[in-house]
Amino acid sequence: MGKQQDVGGPDRHTGSGATAHRASGDGVEAGLALALDPATPQMNLIDLASDASAEVRKAVAARADAPAQALRPLTRDPDRQVREAVARNPSTSVGNLLRLVKDADRWVRWAVASNPACDESVRLVMAEATDKELRGLLAETRELEPELAARLIADVSPEVRERLATHTHDPDVITALMADRTARVRKGVARNPRTTAEQRSALAQDPVVDVRVALVRAVELDEADLERLVDDRSVQVRLALATSELTPPHIRQALGRDSDDMVADAARRDFRPASGNSPVVRAPRVGQRRSGTGPGRPGGAAR
Repeated sequence: MGKQQDVGGPDRHTGSGATAHRASGDGVEAGLALALDPATPQMNLIDLASDASAEVRKAVAARADAPAQALRPLTRDPDRQVREAVARNPSTSVGNLLRLVKDADRWVRWAVASNPACDESVRLVMAEATDKELRGLLAETRELEPELAARLIADVSPEVRERLATHTHDPDVITALMADRTARVRKGVARNPRTTAEQRSALAQDPVVDVRVALVRAVELDEADLERLVDDRSVQVRLALATSELTPPHIRQALGRDSDDMVADAARRDFRPASGNSPVVRAPRVGQRRSGTGPGRPGGAAR
């Protein structure tokens, strides 16, 4: 990642940069060419940061090698796309990210969330923001400080808590959200491939149908849980089990005798393994033998 640096002193390439572009009157295309050229000196990038064309300024804002003097004024640029480009730039300083994460435009704020230069101070501002989507983006951060995760566990928005439940890698956070009273949050936990066998067993008995449906579609389950779900009181759950690519053949065969015709018909169909770009995360089932073909199941993931 490039680092933002101050540039001082006269330009060694005077006459070949942005000043020459403006004097020649070549217009936006010439300025854009300069802004995109890796060989353009940094002093010229500073000049281009105040170009009349927003397209030129945006090109400067996106450059990882842009100096601090170029990026700093662009954080206050009247064009939203220019500020958004600065917010995405991994060389943008933490000070500028702190300014942009409070930007009046939501797209600019949301762009900050994906910037690898974000540190704990920026994430703290995100956790305290009134913008629910910004807090939701924070909840999807893989490495989240325990203090910030604790804030999000108690977030007023069920959507934020659900996103945390789905994406967290922290066992303590998963345990806490298992007890959330809102079904959509537990549904998020059900989709998380990092749950334990005991947690999945508990989710398989969740009183809310949507939670059980999400579980059978997202992760592999132990035999005892599968046998219980074959007789689930909800047609939706049995149908989800019948159509899930994770359901083993003997469970599908049992569902082929289901009292509901739609479930039985779905179970009897010949379902083929999903393609390699399937969003489903496979985790090994305890006590189940691996397939006899190949080195192992595709997409296997450790819990």
